[in-house]
Amino acid sequence: MGDVKSSIGIPVAVKLGPFFSTLANLARRLEQAGAGALVLFNRFYQPDFDLEALEIVPSLKLSTQYELMLRLHWVAILWGRVKVDLAVTGGVHTAQDVLKAMMAGTQVVEIASALLKNGIGYLKTLESGLTAWMEEHEYESIRQMQGSMSQRSVADPNSFLRANYLKVLSSYALKS
Repeated sequence: MGDVKSSIGIPVAVKLGPFFSTLANLARRLEQAGAGALVLFNRFYQPDFDLEALEIVPSLKLSTQYELMLRLHWVAILWGRVKVDLAVTGGVHTAQDVLKAMMAGTQVVEIASALLKNGIGYLKTLESGLTAWMEEHEYESIRQMQGSMSQRSVADPNSFLRANYLKVLSSYALKS
């Protein structure tokens, strides 16, 4: 990373995949190496197989809102622990999704799937949704809310830990 940083004059953002076993350590090391931002998480191209033609078939699957949860989890853990900007890519489809990402601690959200599904005019819908929510909840700026739902800011920081998994499982009610 040092070679890249020394040869260009713009900040370097590193787009990460979700498949690291020590993501917090990696984030710290990328920060120390000079990364200006981390983008969580890249979605890798995954072609399908056509079993009749025995060919690889291109397959584009747009992100879904379900994918946002993993990104929120890690942004909320990293916020305030690394001195790089954090961005979310994947799973952001509504104004509420943008708000969640900002409250977790991100500075940037990428919304390609939402725009591909709804068209460029959807940006006005997102903006009006953000503005309405912020006015209703008396927020004057995005910066005011950034990190307010991070692990460092919430009343129960253990909610982000693996130990909370048993609590989540025990709260699930089977449908009869």
